[in-house]
Amino acid sequence: METVIQDDGARRDPRRWWALGALVASMLVLGFDTTILNVALPTMAEQLGATTGQQQWMADAYVVVFAALMLPAGLLGDRFGRRRMLVAGLGVFLAGSLLGSLAGDVNAVIAARAVMGVGAALIMPLALSVLPSLFGPGERTKAVGLISAASALGMPLGPIIGGWLLDHFWWGSVFLINLPMAAIGIAACVFLLPETSDPASPKVDVPSTALTATGLGALIYAIIEAPERGWADPLVLGTAAASAVLLTGLVLRERRAVRPMLDMALLGRRGFLLNTLAATLVMFVLSGLMFVLPQYLQAVLGNDAFGTGLRLLPMMGGLLVAARGAQPVVARFGARAVVGAGLVVLAFAALLGSRTTVDSGYGFTALWLSITGIGFGFSVVPAMDGALGALPADRAGSGSGLLMTLRQVGGAIGIALLGSLLAGAFRDRLDVTGLPSAAAHTAGESVVAAHLVAARTGSARLAASADASYVHGMTLVLLVCAVAALVAALLAALLLPNAPAARRTAREESPAVAPTTADAGQ
Repeated sequence: METVIQDDGARRDPRRWWALGALVASMLVLGFDTTILNVALPTMAEQLGATTGQQQWMADAYVVVFAALMLPAGLLGDRFGRRRMLVAGLGVFLAGSLLGSLAGDVNAVIAARAVMGVGAALIMPLALSVLPSLFGPGERTKAVGLISAASALGMPLGPIIGGWLLDHFWWGSVFLINLPMAAIGIAACVFLLPETSDPASPKVDVPSTALTATGLGALIYAIIEAPERGWADPLVLGTAAASAVLLTGLVLRERRAVRPMLDMALLGRRGFLLNTLAATLVMFVLSGLMFVLPQYLQAVLGNDAFGTGLRLLPMMGGLLVAARGAQPVVARFGARAVVGAGLVVLAFAALLGSRTTVDSGYGFTALWLSITGIGFGFSVVPAMDGALGALPADRAGSGSGLLMTLRQVGGAIGIALLGSLLAGAFRDRLDVTGLPSAAAHTAGESVVAAHLVAARTGSARLAASADASYVHGMTLVLLVCAVAALVAALLAALLLPNAPAARRTAREESPAVAPTTADAGQ
C-alpha cells in the first residue's frame, strides 16, 4: 500500500533508524574500498610493475568516473526510485570488484576500478538524498554524523583487513572481499529502506554527462602526465585545453537548459555553495594524504601491508570522535565556527606532519594523524549537513549528486595534483649516480621501484636516497595541504552562514517549504 513520507519534522517514518542502518551498510562498502586500495598500491606496484602515474590512475579511474556520473545518478534515483538505483549501484560495484579480483595487468585493474566507480556514483548521492525525507533538521545532523562514521569505520577496516589479505593471499583478494560487503548492503536496502522518488525531476542529459566525464578525465590526465612529460609537452597542453573547452561547454549548456542536470541555481544558494566548497577542499586534502601515507609507512618505515593498516587507525579514531561530537558542538557554537575551527586544526596537523623526517619514527606520525582525523571530522560533518539543509526537498537527489560530485572532483584533483607533486619532487631529488640509464629510470618511477632496484644492485645509498627523497616530496604535499586548509578556513570564517541553531531549525521545519515524496516500498 502506498504511504507518504512528510518532510515537516512532525510525523516521521518509524522505520527511519532501521532505514539509516541500510544506508550505513552501503556507505561502509565505499569507505572500506576507499582505503583498501591505498594500502594495496605499494604491493601492486611491486607485483604488477606499476609506475607512480599508473598507481594514480588506479586510484583516479575510480574517482573520475565516480565524480562524472553522480549528477545523472542522482537524477535517476529521483525519477525511478532511490532505493532501486541504490541497489543497482551496489550490484555494479560488486561486479566491478569481481573483475578487479580477476585482473591480470595494470590496465585491467584500471578498467575494473572504472566499473566500480559507476556503482559508487549510484551509491553515494542516493544514500545522502534519502536523508531529508527521513529526518528533520534536528535529527539530520546526527544521521549525517552516523553515515560519516560509517565511512570512517570502513576506512580503517579496509587497510587492516586488506593488509591481512595481502600478507596471506594474492593482491586480487582486496577486490574479492568487497563481494560479501556489497551483498550485505543490497540485502539491507531491500529489506529496510523505503522507496522514495520525485518523478518530476529533470531527465538525464546524455550530452552533459559526456561533457562532464570527458572534461574531468582530460583534466586529471593532464595533471597526472605532466610530471613525466613536462608541463610544456604538447599532449599535456592540448589535453588541458580540451578539458577547459569541454567543461566550459558543460556550464554553458546547463545554463541554457530549462531543467538542467547541473543546477547552477543551487550554486546561487550561499549555504549550499560555501558548505560544498569547504567539504570539497577538505576532500582535496584528505585524498592527497591517503595517497602518500601508505607508501611512506610501507616503503620508508618498512611496515608490511597489515601493519600499515593498523598504523592508519589514529586518523580514523580522531575522525570517529569528531563525527560523534560534531552535533552538540554545532548546536552550541554554530556551524561557521565549528567548520572554520576544524579546518584550522586540519591545517595545523598538515604543518606538523611536514616536520616529519626519515628518522622521526611512527610515534610522531601517529600524533599528527590523530589531529588530522579530528580536524577532518569537525569540518566535513557540519559542512555536509549545512549543504544538505540548504537543498529544496524536490532536488534532494540531484542536489546531493552535485554536492558529492564536487567533493569527488576535489578528491580526484587532490590525488592527481598532490601525487604529481610528490612524483616530480621524488624524481628530482633521487640520487641515481652510477646506475645504468634503464635502472635509473626504473628507480625514479616510485619509491617502491627505487627500493627494488636498490635490493637488486645492493646499493644502500640508493635506498637511503629513496627514503629521503620520498619524505621530501611528502613534506611538499603536506605544506600544500596546510595552505589549502587555511584558505578554506578563512573562507568559512568570512562567508559561511551561521544562523542561530534554534532559529535555523524553526525555519527549516516550516511546513510551508516541506513537500511530500511518494513511498512505494511499504
